[in-house]
Amino acid sequence: MKVGVLVFPGTNSEDETVRAVQAAGVVAHLVHWSTDPAAAGDFDAYILPGGFAYEDRIRAGAVAAHDKLMDVVIAGAQAGKLVLGICNGAQVLLETGLVPGTGPIRRPSAAFAPNAAGGRFRSVRVYARPVGDRARSPFLAALSGEPITMWASHGDGRLVASAVELQAIESGDHIAFVYTDERGRATDAAIPNGSALGVAGLINARGNVLALMPHPERDSWVFQHRDGPEKLAAMNDTQAMLAPSGGSEIFTAFARALGATSAAR
Repeated sequence: MKVGVLVFPGTNSEDETVRAVQAAGVVAHLVHWSTDPAAAGDFDAYILPGGFAYEDRIRAGAVAAHDKLMDVVIAGAQAGKLVLGICNGAQVLLETGLVPGTGPIRRPSAAFAPNAAGGRFRSVRVYARPVGDRARSPFLAALSGEPITMWASHGDGRLVASAVELQAIESGDHIAFVYTDERGRATDAAIPNGSALGVAGLINARGNVLALMPHPERDSWVFQHRDGPEKLAAMNDTQAMLAPSGGSEIFTAFARALGATSAAR
C-alpha cells in the first residue's frame, strides 16, 4: 500500500504527516505540485496535509482545489480510494466538493471560514470525538469511538453553510467528528472556532473521503505534548517520549481502512 502526501506551494505539515503515516505501517511518499499527474495516479490513497496552499488566496483551499493534482485525487476518490484532508487539506476537500459531497464536483456547498471572534488564528489542543454511522465508513469503523487529542491550529476552521445545507449535512450523516471536552461531551466551550454543529470533521456519503480540521500529526507522540503530566513523567526516557499519543489513532485507523478499501476494490 502506498500513500501519496500532496505538497502545494505553502504546504507546511507534510514531513510530520509522512512520519505519522509510516509509523502506522504504511509507505508514504511526498507528491509535489510539479509531479506528472499520470505518475500521481499510482497511489492507493491520498493525504492532503496542513499549511497555506497557494497562500490561501481567494478562500482557504480554493486555489489548490483547482490544481491539476486534484483531478487525480478526485478521480481516485470517485473510484473508492481513501482520501484524508487535514486542516488546509480539509479546506481543499470542501472546495473541491468531494466533502460533504452534497453537490457537483468543484461546486462547494460548505466551507471552513474565518474563526469566530474576528478570524483570529488559534493553536490549542482539542478533543474530537468520531460520530456518525461507522458501518458505512471503513475509516470511522477503525476508530475506538473515544475522544482523540489533536491540535487545532488554524484561522479558518469554522464550518459555514446555508441552513438548508447544514440540515443536509446533519441528516445525511456527513458529520465525522465533533469537538468535545475530555469526557467526550459536546459543549459550546469545547469548540475553538465557532464551527456550525460543533463540526471538527466531515465525511462524504461513501465514507472514503474525510476532511478533518484539527492536526492529528501534531499530537501523535508524547514528545509533542506541551509540558504536562504525561510529558513530565516521560522525561529522560526515550521510549516513553516516543510512545504514541492521541492523534496516532487517526493514522492507525487510516492504515486499517486502507487495507479494507483495497481488499474491496
